[in-house]
Amino acid sequence: MARELYQAIVDGILVGGVYALMAVGLTLIFGVLDIINIAQGVLVILGAYLSYTLFTDLHIDLFIGLLITVPAMFILGVVIHAAFIRWLRDTERTAMTLLVTYAVALIIEGALYWKYGANPVQVNTPYDSPSESVRVFGFYIQDLYIYGFILAVALVVAIYALLFRTRFGRAVRATMLDESSARLVGIEVNRVAALTFGIGVAVTAAGGMLYGATNAFNANSGYDLISRLLAIVILGGLGSIGGALAAAVFMITLESVVTIWQPNWAILVFYVALILVLLLRPQGMLGRKAVRSA
Repeated sequence: MARELYQAIVDGILVGGVYALMAVGLTLIFGVLDIINIAQGVLVILGAYLSYTLFTDLHIDLFIGLLITVPAMFILGVVIHAAFIRWLRDTERTAMTLLVTYAVALIIEGALYWKYGANPVQVNTPYDSPSESVRVFGFYIQDLYIYGFILAVALVVAIYALLFRTRFGRAVRATMLDESSARLVGIEVNRVAALTFGIGVAVTAAGGMLYGATNAFNANSGYDLISRLLAIVILGGLGSIGGALAAAVFMITLESVVTIWQPNWAILVFYVALILVLLLRPQGMLGRKAVRSA
């Protein structure tokens, strides 16, 4: 039993890093733009399909393929913002973007069904080989999970450094605190918003690659993902990068541990924990009571 518990904890931490990578983009977009991007789940699946295509058709390694998919998803994010988001007025933006991003999700889902069909696929790589694993506490962990966790932490740290160590990051944080004041001091809010949305979408390429390499998926898989990502973002604190990482690791590890005793309760415990934390700390684990000025 002790061995199973250790394995559940290690698996939960490693998989939690992958979910954190997918959730960071969602919380970043909300923190800057007050937008709940319902399309984030299907964008992750799009990233998974892009990695699947590069590996299957062109035999490009998953991690090397990110050099193609991350910029491509960044450009897609900027285009989505320019085409659909920036035209919404401030008074209706938060509510209307729920409908707009849902429409975007439907468009992408339809395109994926047309291209790949409804049958689930999975990216089968050399990383799945038993020889590509590390022995920990008497059990083996695939290298893919270890590399994925390192990548997730590295990207989260990079985004955190971008926000707190660069001029662009200062503009982003100023926009998060008070958009009107940011305009008054000369910050190009529309440009900041477009680039932020692009970054939030770009990280889904990495998250999608890791998700597609560890799970079977089809175009419809984004709906289950978005419910989990929203729960993680809310638990971590809306707009908190560190909170997304902490909440993802906590929630996925908790679910993994509960699965040992009661597999059918795992998903239920996931959301019960969310409710309990929000009752005790409504702003989330690392969130603030007030993020943006009125």
